[in-house]
Amino acid sequence: MHDVTVVLVEGGMPSTAVAPLEIFGTAGVLWNFMCERRAEPRFRVRTVSKDGRPVRTGVSLLLQPDCGIEAIESTDLILVAAVGADLEAAFPLHAALYPWLREWHERGTTIAGVCAGVALLAEAGILDDRPATTHWAVVDACRRRYPRVHWQPERVITESGNVLCSGGVYAAVDLSLYLIEKLCGHKLAMETARALVLETPRTWQIGYGAEPPEYAHEDQRIQKAQEWLFRHFTDIASMEQLARNVGMSERTFERRFKRATGETPRHYLHRVRVNAARHLLENEQQSVQEVSSAVGYDDVSHFRRLFKRHTGMTPQAYRENFGAFVSGNVARVGRTPHH
Repeated sequence: MHDVTVVLVEGGMPSTAVAPLEIFGTAGVLWNFMCERRAEPRFRVRTVSKDGRPVRTGVSLLLQPDCGIEAIESTDLILVAAVGADLEAAFPLHAALYPWLREWHERGTTIAGVCAGVALLAEAGILDDRPATTHWAVVDACRRRYPRVHWQPERVITESGNVLCSGGVYAAVDLSLYLIEKLCGHKLAMETARALVLETPRTWQIGYGAEPPEYAHEDQRIQKAQEWLFRHFTDIASMEQLARNVGMSERTFERRFKRATGETPRHYLHRVRVNAARHLLENEQQSVQEVSSAVGYDDVSHFRRLFKRHTGMTPQAYRENFGAFVSGNVARVGRTPHH
């Protein structure tokens, strides 16, 4: 069981607190009920406010927390809901949160911010020198106030160590499912999404729901290549094209890319494409041929072989196991996933 603490904030959007409550609270429960299996809850979820008092949201809904922040003695995850767009008004209202968040961050607890609630993490100082995303309407104000933060509003989710951010009100759904997958695995995240008729989590606001590039290295030219590859993975014709884009010979590029990332550029490209295909198979009703073409493979037989090599199953079998929707946006509850 993982302990989740959802921080209710003044003046924000209640869905950024309530959606995580529902998603974490139903993980291992609702899908099992639909499939006539024993419930196996994986999360204990509590709500807190800065002082234990009810919180008035930006739409005049009053939310009653379980307790105040000082009552929390242990927790694995803290999720801060969204404040309103008027950050200058929000900052003094939530001053008690900043030392509390810093303390839990220093103890190694995972801290996540939703939408404009990310600004409270920045105000606490735990986003300095890290990537972060937030709602597009407040990102310019955040850039001015927190110049040390690497703002990336094009992303739905950012992750750096034990700090995560999400951009936009309904990114609370993406973030919650992403954290379920991270903590409990893909199968539980997919079952939770299917039970609630939700799409699987987006992490990037462009293209498909592919996994964004990770940089566990300091080679900035290879980082640039990873970013370019991620943005153009559907139409990369050759590794020579990619090497030329970062001003290297193909041989030098191959060598540096593998040294920095641990895999060849071609394998990395296939992995990005397969992750994008997974998202389409989970959420769309396109044929396997259409999915193959959409992620950059004209030869569907080649795509099927690569997909099975990376995931252990064919595209069709993957859709049968993990597809979140059928026609009409009705959740698949008639069959139990294979084990």
